[in-house]
Amino acid sequence: MPAPRLSVIVVSWARPRALARCLIALSQLRSTRFEVIVVADEDGLAVARALPFSERITYLEQKVGNISAARNQGIAAAAGEIVAFVDDDAVAEPDWAETILSAFGDPDLAAVTGPVIGRNGISLQWGRMAVDRLGRDRWLAAGEAPGPGETVKLHGTNMAFRREILALNGGFDPVFRFYLDETDLARRLVQAGQSLRHVPGMRVHHGFAKSPRRRADRIPTDLTDIGASSVIFLRKHAPDELEGAVDHLIEDQRLRLMRLARARKIGPTEIRHLTQSLRSGIDEGRTRDLSSVVAIPATSRSFVPLRDDLPPPMSFHDGWWHKAKALRAQAADQVAQGNPTALVLLEPTPRKHRIVFTDGGWWEQSGGLFGPSDRAERRVQLWRYRDRIAHEKARLFAPGD
Repeated sequence: MPAPRLSVIVVSWARPRALARCLIALSQLRSTRFEVIVVADEDGLAVARALPFSERITYLEQKVGNISAARNQGIAAAAGEIVAFVDDDAVAEPDWAETILSAFGDPDLAAVTGPVIGRNGISLQWGRMAVDRLGRDRWLAAGEAPGPGETVKLHGTNMAFRREILALNGGFDPVFRFYLDETDLARRLVQAGQSLRHVPGMRVHHGFAKSPRRRADRIPTDLTDIGASSVIFLRKHAPDELEGAVDHLIEDQRLRLMRLARARKIGPTEIRHLTQSLRSGIDEGRTRDLSSVVAIPATSRSFVPLRDDLPPPMSFHDGWWHKAKALRAQAADQVAQGNPTALVLLEPTPRKHRIVFTDGGWWEQSGGLFGPSDRAERRVQLWRYRDRIAHEKARLFAPGD
């Protein structure tokens, strides 16, 4: 039996700059067994078509902002036996594709998800989690399995499926225009007897970029979709607990807005708008038609791998912060030559470290020589420069959860 191939689907809406960064990271994955399908608006497609490897990408236009429908467009075009999803404001670590394909060596596995790293490039944003029929999620302890009535929570920005199983179960329900569509799918798969798993080495970094629903600092600007999708999810999976769960949703969001107000991040005008948008969404969710998902047919298009050969090994560079301009120019030159690159910039302080994948296409870690690169470490540490660089080089992209 031939080795499985991976179709990576990136859905993008109104974030062309983030999309370009996501695609550059995908072009550096250490694999030749994946293709890339972009489902985006006009601006996103234009940016993607300007990339050096653009002729290897499959393009589909997203005419309305419905993430579930766009994901289904991507599934319909996917020629790989495995289908993976990463958001446009996220970047995958170099071994992401091969980690996914390796996980599906288990023939009984239908879907996988993995850790999502937060904005600082170090802390865990989402990890091993379970979700119940009310859509409530919780973290799982080491070795703990989801409890009765729970399923593994799939993280929408980092998940993969067997295409055949995904297509037979109708993909994502487009009645969810945003929010909870992957949780609905996870519950449908489990109800159909399928197996889901969390894979620790399958890591992406998620930026939480600005969107029509939130600001760049993650402050919400509209709660309509959260209200509508929450009610739709409850109508499908817990109709007997709908009213109590809606009351709980309203109270949770009220407390969230009060916390933001106390932090002086929103004021009375924003609170009134967000509360009204939530209630409007709840009303809409009560009346929106619950469509029946239908099987997605196989594609007739050929599989087009993004790469024919593996990228060179990661090129590591380091230096003091005051030399950042020259070192970044050096990193940019390496990327231009097709060499994946990581740059570590240190300063003689205890400043905490952060890791980003830059718009220029290299991984950059910055922080103090004496600062923690793991939030569980001591606030101040004693290091010699060369020992610290060796430590960080060994730690970058190490699997874990």
